[in-house]
Amino acid sequence: MPYITSVERIGLQQGLQQGRAEGLREGLLAAISLGLELKFGNGSGTVLEEIRQIEDLSVIQAIYDQIKTAQSLAELRRIYSNAI
Repeated sequence: MPYITSVERIGLQQGLQQGRAEGLREGLLAAISLGLELKFGNGSGTVLEEIRQIEDLSVIQAIYDQIKTAQSLAELRRIYSNAI
């Protein structure tokens, strides 16, 4: 195993964290897409495009958590209206 300096190790750890966060974001967006389609039909495409603009994982997670109980697309929009 080659020697890795502490700076390289930190860079590697940061890269892994960024990769995990991006993977989590993509997974949540895929789940949200499916949930929106199943619950609200194909007309939810504009909402999904708005959600895809959000970078904050906590907001994306909140949207994911609320799809099951949301009664309308407007109710979901209230969750992320300040994040866009």
